[in-house]
Amino acid sequence: MTDEALQSELERLQRENLSLKEHGGRGVSMKVSEKGGVSVYGLGRFPVTLYQEQWGKLLDMADDIRAFIRENEGRLKKKERNGGDRITPPGRGPQGAE
Repeated sequence: MTDEALQSELERLQRENLSLKEHGGRGVSMKVSEKGGVSVYGLGRFPVTLYQEQWGKLLDMADDIRAFIRENEGRLKKKERNGGDRITPPGRGPQGAE
């Protein structure tokens, strides 16, 4: 590679790096899987992948899911956002909370 090409590539990578930093790097994103499903990345360690009709059924149940979570909030665990992948047991928040 010529010096000019190297400099151009370096500048491109710096812009890409800055863009990733500005978007938090761990946002939620979607893509079409190899088998034609919709994969959602960024919710956990692995993507959540469902086919189109499965997403439709799940999205149609959004209000029911929210109600179920509210009704069972005391029994459900919460994943800590800023503390890595640790799971918070019911009734126990992060240090200093609750």
